[in-house]
Amino acid sequence: MRLNNKVAIVTGAGGGFGEGIAKRFAEEGAAVAVVDLRGDAAERVAREIGGKAIAITADVSAGSDVARVVDETVKRLGTPQVLVNNAGVTHKNQPIMQVTEADFDRVFAVNVKSIFHFVRATAPVMRDNGGGVILNVGSTAGLRPRPGLTWYNASKGAANLASKSLAVELAPWKIRVNAICPVMGETGLLEAFMGVPDTPENRARFVATIPLGRMSRPADIANAALYLASDEAEFITGVEFPVDGGRTV
Repeated sequence: MRLNNKVAIVTGAGGGFGEGIAKRFAEEGAAVAVVDLRGDAAERVAREIGGKAIAITADVSAGSDVARVVDETVKRLGTPQVLVNNAGVTHKNQPIMQVTEADFDRVFAVNVKSIFHFVRATAPVMRDNGGGVILNVGSTAGLRPRPGLTWYNASKGAANLASKSLAVELAPWKIRVNAICPVMGETGLLEAFMGVPDTPENRARFVATIPLGRMSRPADIANAALYLASDEAEFITGVEFPVDGGRTV
């Protein structure tokens, strides 16, 4: 059990990568706070995990909601040793002048501001508990951007770079911080990322840019997160970890 007796918070855990991470962590012994804006989805995942999993409905872009998530986790499960900032949104893949200000604000609020809120809420309690691990789900979009997703790319570039800076600043508190950078994945956001209908033909165009010949899957991201959250990675901090089938080579 690589996360035995650990407490983890996973955001955006009502589906996709977050669901995969939450379930993988639970399999390895962690008690998990399943956080999602969609309360019914969070409840489903927590119910399927069973054991010590709890569901918390929250808007990760709102500081008051984030503070409540941490408080409720501490009260019901204990002090979190692992935080996974996975919740994310995108604007549709489209020409830059068609992206609205509301689209921009939402992407940065969920993909970047949420990290700000969760670091402020969790880092002090992790410090007082002897340390911890923060994983931010960035993206290969922040390393090798595709056209049509400029502001999403920029938000993930911010998440990637913030992870490196946080790693240095929080190291004295024994908190490790890393970014996981998935390539385009088989999740509910896929059609928005592609900007065209999700057909086998359209998928093939994007898969052709990935040397290993497929998109990422929740299990791929979950396994990477498990390693980085475990004691096996105790000397790894400040990395942008591509889980991309060779896309960024």
